[in-house]
Amino acid sequence: MASQDWFDKDFYEVLGVSKDVSDAELKKAYRKLARKYHPDSNPGDDAAEARFKEISEAHSVLSDPEQRKEYDAIRAMGSGARFTAPGGGGAAGGFEDVFGTMFGGQGGRTYQQGGQYDDLLGGLFGGGRFGQPTGGFRGFGGPSKGRDVTASTTLDFLTATKGQQITLQASDGRPITVKIPAGVADGQKIRLRGKGQPSPDGGEPGDLVLSVSVRKHPVFERDGLNLRVTVPITFAEAALGATIQVPTLGGDPVKLRVAPGTPSGRVLRVKGRGVETSKGTGDLLAEVQVAVPSHLSKDAEEKLRNFIAELPDENPRDGLIAKARG
Repeated sequence: MASQDWFDKDFYEVLGVSKDVSDAELKKAYRKLARKYHPDSNPGDDAAEARFKEISEAHSVLSDPEQRKEYDAIRAMGSGARFTAPGGGGAAGGFEDVFGTMFGGQGGRTYQQGGQYDDLLGGLFGGGRFGQPTGGFRGFGGPSKGRDVTASTTLDFLTATKGQQITLQASDGRPITVKIPAGVADGQKIRLRGKGQPSPDGGEPGDLVLSVSVRKHPVFERDGLNLRVTVPITFAEAALGATIQVPTLGGDPVKLRVAPGTPSGRVLRVKGRGVETSKGTGDLLAEVQVAVPSHLSKDAEEKLRNFIAELPDENPRDGLIAKARG
């Protein structure tokens, strides 16, 4: 941080706290503002990002007892002061006046020779050159966040739907344990906070951005939060009605009633047996398909013809053909 900032910026005002704020109240205020203005919560919002940097900068100074003590002292003695470069013709009330007060009324000019102002300030503010970042809370914008790490994984259908804790291997060989939330879809990216590279100067670690591929299931398909399954039924079950068993994902089968005269393609719904997530729970959608026998005995074929002869003389495709003709 450039030392001029310590004169110009009111870190207490940035965080919305009083000058006698306790450590616990300071942390509470910082966390509330950081959540509100974090770039991940405001993608593409430059103003929010700038505000987040101000908040981080203020907290990094005030949360450190030594830095807070130095900041309070500088602000108390140099309120409203401006820095004036050597030889710049600065008027009274500038840099020399502030440090003259601090170091014996000499206007700070004894420091213009040899070490210049930055040597003096380096001793006060952690050894960095005047006006240059030194990393950590002395750099611009507070501690830097660690680098984000990208990775990819392939999950089986049940793990992606139900959620599970899995272990991945990072590029540097270290194992990373992550919790896969329920309801992850194929092609989705998951941001796992704090699972990336550590910060170089004591800040937050980076995130792990995980790209997920989901293997197809032989029976079920995702439809949002719903699960779809195709269930074959016989012609007799469709015509006369029946109670059938339908599979569920990772659980026992459920019983469904097929009404008499059910056509092929009708969807039967089982409430609450779909994908269960924090945002809601889907249903199981069972689509019935009438299974037609591929081989009939001579006797069965004759009985079927006799049955057809007893049916009303109607063509189920008449309406379709009429609509097609317009």
